[in-house]
Order: sequence, then C-alpha cells, then structure tokens
Amino acid sequence: MIKIGVVSLDVSHPLGFAEELEKYCMDMKYEYVYPCSFRGEDEADWFVKRFNLKGKSQSIEEMADKVDVGFIQSCNWEKHIDQALPFIKANKPVFIDKPVVGNLKDAKRLLDLAHSGAHIIGSSSARHADEIQAFLRKPVSERGDIVSIFGTCGVDEFNYSIHIVEIFSELAKSKAVASRFDGYGVAPDGHKVESYTIKFENGITATYHTYIGGWRPFHLTILTTKGSYQIAIDSSKIYVALLREIYKELNGKPNNLADVDTLVNCCLVMMCGKKSRDEGLNKMYQLSDLTDKDGFDGYEFEKGYAKAASKIYKD
Repeated sequence: MIKIGVVSLDVSHPLGFAEELEKYCMDMKYEYVYPCSFRGEDEADWFVKRFNLKGKSQSIEEMADKVDVGFIQSCNWEKHIDQALPFIKANKPVFIDKPVVGNLKDAKRLLDLAHSGAHIIGSSSARHADEIQAFLRKPVSERGDIVSIFGTCGVDEFNYSIHIVEIFSELAKSKAVASRFDGYGVAPDGHKVESYTIKFENGITATYHTYIGGWRPFHLTILTTKGSYQIAIDSSKIYVALLREIYKELNGKPNNLADVDTLVNCCLVMMCGKKSRDEGLNKMYQLSDLTDKDGFDGYEFEKGYAKAASKIYKD
C-alpha cells in the first residue's frame, strides 16, 4: 500500500481523490493529513474519520517520515515549494497539485530542485482525460498533424484555466513559447469571458475562452491537416486517470506524467498571457519577456477562495 501524506485540505481534490482511490480499490491511500488550511479542524477530523487515516500530523516534517509520498494540495501556489521541501529533504517523492507555481522566482526554484534530483510530480488531471489520450493514440497518418486547437473552460484566469493550457500542451507535444490576450466579452448574465492565444515551439497555435466566475466544460476543436475533431471531456473520469499515472510512477512503471519542465512551461506561458492583458497592448509576449514582477498572486487568490468556500468535508 502506498501511503500518502497530504498537506492542506483547501481544495476539493483530497476529497475527490480519496473517493476515487476507494472506488477503484487502488493500492494507494491517504494516511496522514497536515491541516494547514483555512478549513476548520472539524473538516480535517471528518476527513481522517471518513477515509480511515492514521491521523493528523503536527508538522510536515513529521508526516514526511511516516509516508511514501507527499501530496501538496494547498490552493495558494506560492506555498507549494516550501511545503514540498520536507518530502524532498527526506528523499520522498512529492506530488504538487496544479498550478505548480505562479511566478518566475518559484518557477526557477522548482526547476532547480527537479534538475538536482528531487522526485517531483504534478499535473492537471485533464491532461490525462480518456478522450485526449484516445485522440493521441490515433495514427498521425489517419488523423493528420495538428495545426491549431480551440478550447473552452471556466471558473478563473489561472487556478482552473491551467487545465485547458495543460490539455493544449499534451496535444501539442511541444513547449509553449508565447501568449497573447485577445480580448474579452461580457455574457448576458454579466460574467466576463476572456480569450487567449498560445504559440508552441512546433508551430501549433491554441486559443481558449475562459468563462470567469462560472464552471464550464472542456470542449475542444482540433484542426489537423486531414480534418477537424471535436472533443468533449467527461470530467467525472479525469481524477482516476491522473491517479493511475501517479500510481505507475511511484511503482517505477512507464507512465504518461508530464515532467516538471513541461508543467512549469504551462504556468509561464499563462503569465505571458496575463502580462499581455494587464499591459493592454494585445501583444504576443515571449517567455523571455517575463520578469520577476510578472505572475499570479497566490495569497490574493487564497483570500478570495477561502471567502467563497463552503464546507465540503462533512457528511
């Protein structure tokens, strides 16, 4: 049994992941929780009882000694690296939930750790969606080379929109090099819809619309040299798809997890899109244009997320 130590219950992922591990009888389970979260002790206690954990840990360091892998699931991406360090120092693998980082300084820190041998894994679960992998399994001779991609998503500009960017990354099989803010519209209900275009190293372009303030499904249109393909992702199946890849990785088996460079690349190109939007120039910004002033404010996001959050760890 692979024992998981989870840092924070901010988001719904620990609940959703634990339910999937239980449902599919995977040889992996949450064993300890370090509840450094805006959620109350009652929710942490419920999580421990509901999924039969050994208990709550008093520190991340204490927990790192007792488990096989750490799961960093704080909503504030600016806390991710410091929370991952005790596992890295204990020579334990660590999964960092999306988005792995949100600014250039942390991107450099995470890459330095990974390149120095730290066993860091991560990913948007949507990258591993059955529908995406089924498309990629089609022979190129049959479906053609990808020319461009269009996608939709919702909720917010970064924490959730990272899903669609990671999907693009998985389909393109190339590093993103630049992004541009294309503009926005306002829906009849008052929600803003922002549009961005991303360029990849291999020439593929990808455009997405994100519905700010409301959930929207992942719908894609993939234009290839031989036709067009429409994909609607079944979000109810993406958690288990990711967990199966993590399980294979932890057991030393071949898997489809993206490397840290790719995960960081997705975050960086979204910073380019934000820079394009904030500077109001509708300019395509390269990764090399980013400075230490660019990025997404994890603390501000955490404040808003906590304020809007309802109690979910309960009967």
